[in-house]
Amino acid sequence: MKKLVTVVSILICFTMKMQAQQSEVFISEGKAIRGYDPVAYFKEGKPVKGQDSLTYSWKGGNWYFSSRQNLDSFKKNPVQYAPQYGGYCAYGCSEGHKAPTQPDAWSIVNGKLYFNYNQKVKAIWIKDTDSRIITADKNWEAIRNKE
Repeated sequence: MKKLVTVVSILICFTMKMQAQQSEVFISEGKAIRGYDPVAYFKEGKPVKGQDSLTYSWKGGNWYFSSRQNLDSFKKNPVQYAPQYGGYCAYGCSEGHKAPTQPDAWSIVNGKLYFNYNQKVKAIWIKDTDSRIITADKNWEAIRNKE
């Protein structure tokens, strides 16, 4: 019985890991972009945690919002507010791979939201955003649904 429980646990963990790796949207603990409100980055200029009562399912992720107005704005035009590369690290995508991100390591460039792995990576990203965006855009098509 103990072996069966171990095998089942391993299979569940493996399945969850595979889904997370292949997801087009960065999801942590069941929440797109760690449960932060993507619209707030544009409207408030800072990361704002979304509320459990204000969610919207889009592109395989549950998106959280801090206000009904932000939720409605996102529903009307999710592409305008959703982070580029599904919320994965923009620098990582420019290097050809997906990486998780932190809500405070963000920037808006030419009206688009980008996240980075952390503040150190963001500092590297900021030095050459135009070139990195071009490369990341090309790479994203190949890595979008891969690990």
